[in-house]
Amino acid sequence: MKNFIGTYECKIDDKGRLKLPSSLIKQMEDFDNKTFVIKRSVFQPCLEVYPMNVWEKLMGKINKLNRFIKKNADFIRMFTAGVKTVETDNAGRLQISKDLTNFAHLQKDIVITSAGELFEIWDKTAYEQVISTNEEDFASLAEDVMGSAFDEE
Repeated sequence: MKNFIGTYECKIDDKGRLKLPSSLIKQMEDFDNKTFVIKRSVFQPCLEVYPMNVWEKLMGKINKLNRFIKKNADFIRMFTAGVKTVETDNAGRLQISKDLTNFAHLQKDIVITSAGELFEIWDKTAYEQVISTNEEDFASLAEDVMGSAFDEE
């Protein structure tokens, strides 16, 4: 399994074109398909960008949900709302649609950050607020999430 690595500061123009850093473009080339899926994040005001093969694996799980259960149908609708396919253009830019730009409150200054097998696109101010937790809070979160994660191996 391949993972993205790094955090990058970049700019988005008035037309929604985001110039990607060359080191991120190089990482994107490691994925078999050059098409990516961009969507709203479930928990934060940011965008998630999935390589197509990762997206298809995730949708395979979602498609197993029984759509005759209302909460499943509602989840699928909300999860896939605004989903778009994107490719980098010849200038190394991603075109982000207006609805997704508005959802993530993207202004001029952007942060792209790795999140395992996908990466996130944030407005810089929002990203800095989210990661500005104090060390004690992060230590507690790390213990809660990862404290017993390795017991199963």
